[in-house]
Amino acid sequence: MVAKGQWLRGDFLGVDIPADIDALMLGGVDFLNRAMSAAGTLEDGNAIAGIAGCEPCLGGSTGQKVILELEFARPPKTMDRRIFVKFSRDFSDPIRDAAKTQLEAEVKLGLLSNSPDFPIAVPRCYFADYHLASGTGIIINQCVGFGRDGIEPLYEKCLDYTIPQVLAHYQAIIKALAQLAGAQKSEKLAAAEALFPYRPESQSFAAPIRYTEAQLQRRLEKLADFAKAYPQFLPAKFTQPACIELLRNSLPHILSQEKTIKTQLSQPGDYIALMHWNANIDNAWFWSDSAGQLRCGLMDWGGVSQMNIGLALWGALSAAESELWEQDLDNLLAMFIDEYRRAGGPLLTHTRLKQDLVGSALVMGLSWLMDAPALILREIPNLATVKDRCDPRFSRCESARTQLQMLINFLNLWQIFIGEVS
Repeated sequence: MVAKGQWLRGDFLGVDIPADIDALMLGGVDFLNRAMSAAGTLEDGNAIAGIAGCEPCLGGSTGQKVILELEFARPPKTMDRRIFVKFSRDFSDPIRDAAKTQLEAEVKLGLLSNSPDFPIAVPRCYFADYHLASGTGIIINQCVGFGRDGIEPLYEKCLDYTIPQVLAHYQAIIKALAQLAGAQKSEKLAAAEALFPYRPESQSFAAPIRYTEAQLQRRLEKLADFAKAYPQFLPAKFTQPACIELLRNSLPHILSQEKTIKTQLSQPGDYIALMHWNANIDNAWFWSDSAGQLRCGLMDWGGVSQMNIGLALWGALSAAESELWEQDLDNLLAMFIDEYRRAGGPLLTHTRLKQDLVGSALVMGLSWLMDAPALILREIPNLATVKDRCDPRFSRCESARTQLQMLINFLNLWQIFIGEVS
């Protein structure tokens, strides 16, 4: 059993790595110089001379995190003085520590991203390694400077109505995803296949929908009650009894199609590629290039793998505003198809890609979003007095606002599915 303060030999670069912040600080500059030398990211002739600051970062669902302020023997040319360090372990919190295996994929992506052929912007990885047997790992990245040096502020999830030119931001995300997927399919990223072999059984939709039909019907009844009591939070159509009845009547057919949907989603081939599972707007940073074109980088790569492209696009768009889904989805899918092909991937069809996106939303939503009304009622006291989802009492609660927006998008796609099979 790994304990606080322990060191273990990483399986990828063969460097002894600290299990937590305390061990890191004891190892200090000796560890940082040794680690970055092994990764090939320390500038020739330079060295880390000291650690001027250590700022713990709270939040996130896994591992300890800290920002370090470094001192160098001489002014660095390409390295950052501020670095972000993320551990897989959090020995003070058993729940967070239980998610330790999620860092393995981030470590692999970090190492892959140092390839000269890596096609998109990610935080520069200075070092990453992972001890597979214990789930103990560390990744040391560039610290993205939100709000300075031309980089836009960090945008929070499900607050898209506060973002100027929001469509352009999603276009930048879609292009980046397509460029990565296309590069992997074209074999420009030679190491990707070995690092991320396709495993259909590990797809996030692989487990059965976790509720029975009767349990889901009861949740639809609760949704109807929520819509009647709090119509200010839902599009008008979902407050109409006829709409909820349509969902109720279609549920048995959707459940009967679960195996068929999942078989299509997991089928190896053109629609499986290396993708970011959760490329929401809060996992990106944005800047404009010299031509004024909005660009983005992607971060927080937990769950990265070869996966169904439609599933990844649902992950990227699931927190977007309903208007973007209604007005821009087809154009965004067409953009992905064009960029994927341009980057070296095969030609996809719009119909199949949209089918996969809708199918992913259905099987994931039925498992994870049907309890949204109950969660919102738990999180927000006196909900009847809250004017709408833009009210600060609601918008400041991340869990409530994300559950609501993702629920609305899921219900909209449910209606699309009904229309396609009716």
